[in-house]
Amino acid sequence: MKTTPARTLKGKTLFVTGASRGIGLAIALRAAADGANIVLVAKTTVPNPKLPGTLYSAAAEIKAAGGQALAVPCDIRDDVAVAGAVAAAADRFGGIDILVNNASAISLTPTPATSMKRFDLMFGVNVRGTYACTQACLGELIKSGQAGRSPHILNMSPPLSLRPHWFAQHVAYTMAKYGMSMCTLGHSAEFKQYGIGVNSLWPRTAIATAALQLIPGIDPHKCRKPEILSDAAWLILTSDASATSGNFFIDDTLLAQHGETDFDRYAVTPGTQDLIPDFFVD
Repeated sequence: MKTTPARTLKGKTLFVTGASRGIGLAIALRAAADGANIVLVAKTTVPNPKLPGTLYSAAAEIKAAGGQALAVPCDIRDDVAVAGAVAAAADRFGGIDILVNNASAISLTPTPATSMKRFDLMFGVNVRGTYACTQACLGELIKSGQAGRSPHILNMSPPLSLRPHWFAQHVAYTMAKYGMSMCTLGHSAEFKQYGIGVNSLWPRTAIATAALQLIPGIDPHKCRKPEILSDAAWLILTSDASATSGNFFIDDTLLAQHGETDFDRYAVTPGTQDLIPDFFVD
């Protein structure tokens, strides 16, 4: 993967959805350590006992890590709210260089057990939300490209596969996540003319986040920490966007390609051999 001469996100502005906790916050914190500007986009403004972390606690962490933060309460299913968040980002930081479509809804349920309300939530957040944020940020990303700032879109979604195995137990969720990946496939080709890199990133193993703990039967001690994704995302987002696009990266494979050999440091419990595999990775 070709890289820019200076591998840093210093001075770049990232628009990160689902940024109040978990993987979105981890990616934002890694960028903040470089001195990046972070636009935190999420719905959580009031503490939830089941899901710790709010936009404002995340903003405090960003500032402590060395970045600048703008917390924007926003439901990405709301077109007007998304447009307002993009305008606020451009007004505060002068533009947007990177969009991270991280926000996602999940329901690992078969068809009879998936209500249409839950179906609509997954498609509204995962597919429509990704598309809406991409569309809304596009003008600023084009400007970033024109200024030679190597703009990126990173979708947190899996490699595409038509194996029935990945559909059989949770058709709705699979379609919703693959919808995000189809945005990567299409937008990487559509936006090539603007020098915008569009890629997907997905974990090989389950990642220990607060949201994952709401899924029955998942042992967090057999998972990796979100930092493996934030380190992998940093490699993508500091690469030459014109040369790095249309890829479906897997976190540990990408890190290994860049010389990382100690993956045990990403384990919740170092030394664990039977890590839980994530979905969609053959």
